Amino acid sequence: MAGLLRKFVSAWAEVPPEPHVIYVDDRQVQLSFRNNPRAKRMILRLSRDSSGVVLTVPKRVSRTQALAFVEKSIPWISRQLACRAPSAAMGNGSIIPLRGVPHKVQATGTRRGLITIDAEQRIISIPGAPEHVGRRLEDWLKKLAKAELMAVSARYAKAMGVDFRRISVRDQKSRWGSCSAAGDLSYSWRLILAPSHVLDYVAAHEVAHRQHMNHGLRFWRLVLTHCPHAGAAKQWFKAHSSKLHQFRV
Repeated sequence: MAGLLRKFVSAWAEVPPEPHVIYVDDRQVQLSFRNNPRAKRMILRLSRDSSGVVLTVPKRVSRTQALAFVEKSIPWISRQLACRAPSAAMGNGSIIPLRGVPHKVQATGTRRGLITIDAEQRIISIPGAPEHVGRRLEDWLKKLAKAELMAVSARYAKAMGVDFRRISVRDQKSRWGSCSAAGDLSYSWRLILAPSHVLDYVAAHEVAHRQHMNHGLRFWRLVLTHCPHAGAAKQWFKAHSSKLHQFRV
C-alpha cells in the first residue's frame, strides 16, 4: 500500500499547477506552469503569443517557491512585455503569411463568392463586407489548415504503420500539436501560416507519438527516418514561431 501511495503522490506531483494571475504594471497577466523533472532551475519566459508568462518548474519546487520566484521577476516580466511585438490585425489590406509566403488580403466588395488565391500576385481575395473580412479569413485559414494537416497526418500514419482516431484544429497557445493516448491529434491552425516543411514536421512529430508516447531515442529515430527536414523545421520554430501568434482578427 505504501508503494502504491508513493506512486500516486508522484503522479499527482507531475500534474502542472493551475494557471495563476499576477499583476504587472497594474494589469493582469496569466502565469502558466510547466513541470519538467529534468530542469535544474526555474525558467521564466513569455508565452508564445506574448500575452502571459510560462514558468518551468523542476522537481521538489513548491507552488509557494515558484510564486516567490515570479514575484521577484516582475521587473523582468515588465521589460519583456514592453518589448513584445505588436499584434497584426487580419483584415482588408493586411499582409499575412500563407505557407510562409506573404500575401495581401483584399476584399472583393461582392456579397457572395468563394475565397480565392492569386499565387502570382500573392493576393487572397475575400468576398463580403470589408468589416467581416478578418473573421472570414480566419475561418478559411482554419479549414485550410485542417485539410492539409489531415492529409499530411494520414500520409505519415501510413508510412509509420500507425493510425489515429481524429484530428482537431484549435488556436493553441502553448503547443503546436499534441497526441492523446486515445489517438486524437490536435494542431494549431496557425501552422498554415508557417512554411510547408514546418507544418509537415509537426504532423510527423505528433503521428510518431502514436508509436512512442515519449521523446526518447526511438521516437526521434522514427521522426527523422520519415521527416529528414525536422532539424530545419525546429530551427525555424526557434527563430520565427512567436510571430505566428501576432495575427488577430
